[in-house]
Amino acid sequence: MPTTTRRVVIAVFPDVDLLDVTGPAEVFALANRETGGRAGYQVRLVGPSRGEVTTSAGVRILADLAFAEVTGVLDTLLVPGAVDLHPDGPVARIDPGVVEWVRAAAPQARRVASVCVGAHVLAAAGLLDGRTATTHWSTAAQLAADHPSVTVDPDPIFIRSGRVWTGAGISACMDLTLALVAEDLGEEVALAVARQLVMYLKRQGGQSQFSVPLSRPAASRRDIDELRMYVAEHLDADLSAAALAARMCLSERHFARVFRQETGTSPASYVEAARVEAARRLLESTDQPLDRVAEGCGFGSVETLHRALRKQLGTTPAAYRRRFRTTTA
Repeated sequence: MPTTTRRVVIAVFPDVDLLDVTGPAEVFALANRETGGRAGYQVRLVGPSRGEVTTSAGVRILADLAFAEVTGVLDTLLVPGAVDLHPDGPVARIDPGVVEWVRAAAPQARRVASVCVGAHVLAAAGLLDGRTATTHWSTAAQLAADHPSVTVDPDPIFIRSGRVWTGAGISACMDLTLALVAEDLGEEVALAVARQLVMYLKRQGGQSQFSVPLSRPAASRRDIDELRMYVAEHLDADLSAAALAARMCLSERHFARVFRQETGTSPASYVEAARVEAARRLLESTDQPLDRVAEGCGFGSVETLHRALRKQLGTTPAAYRRRFRTTTA
């Protein structure tokens, strides 16, 4: 028999991301199994009303309880998210009814956690004010713009700020839940669960491993877009700010100002991101030795390649290749 009952409620609502719901539930269920029931996790899905909820995957799940039926002390309140697709990319959906319930239920919970774009719901409920938080990399800019009082860090897989946890995109819901299990029961139990799931207990690197640093909207100036194409096609060339400014027939200072205005970053940062992106593709899809990868992507040396990947991805070229190389490489 469990020594403690840990009441976990997961909010569900139309178009919620399916894995955001089932991933954490599976981790908690495996923790119960690995401890012979001693973990005591009791997971319930709660929604605006009892009954069927259609997820973003089209798969229907059942809410055990309506929001209004959730009473008493909770161990963990878990809030997933949903997105609306717009021409410029996904936009986190903020349902006022869900926000109001989360705001009211949060004081009943020992801890509150969001997964993926659920962070937008926590922020709208005022639970992230003055905190550092993360969310899926594709909506991080939206979170920062909508909630200036929240310090948004789009890279970590998850962040803990006091009793409030926020997780990154999609599968990171399981990384975060493993961390919750480790907090409750120790890393040995969390590691046993991770083994059952055939996943790492602590994933190396951050979301920037999976996002595309160059997925930026087109610039308003055609010459800047043409320069970006030149950078992508000549990564092993001299791409210093001085060389790029000369190519644009601008002073270096004026070029740097225009480039930042159009792209949101400095020329040096943009070039490094382009080179890292190219290196990622080679590491994933080829067996080229690291010196050839470094040379072909414009890093000049393996040491420079190492520094760039550690800075942007939080890992080494060899570690990245081991984890992400395709079977056909």
